[in-house]
Amino acid sequence: MQRASRLTRELSLLATEPPPGITCWQNGQLDDLRAQILGGVDTPYEKGIFNLEITVPERYPFEPPKIRFLTPIYHPNIDSAGRICLDVLKLPPKGAWRPSLNISTLLTSIQLLMAEPNPDDPLMADISSEYKYNKQLFLLNAREWTEKYAGQ
Repeated sequence: MQRASRLTRELSLLATEPPPGITCWQNGQLDDLRAQILGGVDTPYEKGIFNLEITVPERYPFEPPKIRFLTPIYHPNIDSAGRICLDVLKLPPKGAWRPSLNISTLLTSIQLLMAEPNPDDPLMADISSEYKYNKQLFLLNAREWTEKYAGQ
């Protein structure tokens, strides 16, 4: 019951006061959500619209939602299956998830990760080393992917 009322409250807040560049909605059932993140200005993802899938577990908010990109993205912390390497998406001791966090906070954290990759904790080692040692090539590839997969 706690999960349902909390999710309803969070979704209503996301609908009335969404974080800039982020939209989130129910996809049928209460625990199946979709979100869109607009690529940030001055990032290689600018003008891209990235779709995400959010699955809310039975134990939410004591367990973090599972979030993955449905839109392919060229990023050191996001793999080809759309999985995201971000500490707030994992339970302690390895992660930083806390029940006080919410879906809006997570989506904002993902948006921030898009703007500022963490090459020291990569899911994609080759993209990470490109980001570290050949940033121009990384930016070029990320822009190409954005135009190809996330362009409107």
